[in-house]
Amino acid sequence: MQIIPPPFFPLHLPPNVLGRTYFSCVHSIISYRIIFWGNSSHSEEIFKIQKRIVRIIMNSNTNASCWPLFKELNIRPILSQHIFSILLFVTKNKDQFLFISQVHKINTRQTSNLYLPAANLATYQKGVYCSGIKIYNHLPVAIKDLSGDKNKFKLALKRYLLHNSFYSLEEYFNT
Repeated sequence: MQIIPPPFFPLHLPPNVLGRTYFSCVHSIISYRIIFWGNSSHSEEIFKIQKRIVRIIMNSNTNASCWPLFKELNIRPILSQHIFSILLFVTKNKDQFLFISQVHKINTRQTSNLYLPAANLATYQKGVYCSGIKIYNHLPVAIKDLSGDKNKFKLALKRYLLHNSFYSLEEYFNT
């Protein structure tokens, strides 16, 4: 008599091993060119898949909130990853942007912010350039001040985004 194994054997691996597997297989795919597609309508579907993966890693209930799970695994939700990538792009290419202090010489609290040009096209407003300016200008000043030192900025930004785990841009702008 031949024993035929069932078609699926559940993995009983510790969460840290599954988390590393997530970063090597899933995170790399999600992160690829996310600054261009991160706020598209398809990102919501990918976010649902990401939440399902996090629940599987943590062996959690399908109805459990993922917010603490993201924090525990040090995984940024897709929108937080989008914000992270855009801010790295902006700080890496600061020479492509104008500061408010360069546009007008009045010394205000906003002089360290980037200048947002007027635009009528929604496509341009939702693009990397305009959304990058809006997201950068909304950063806490303590993190913005670190933008000259790439490593310190990146570390502070990671901490900030992991602590808050933003699920939407509205949530980011309301903090």
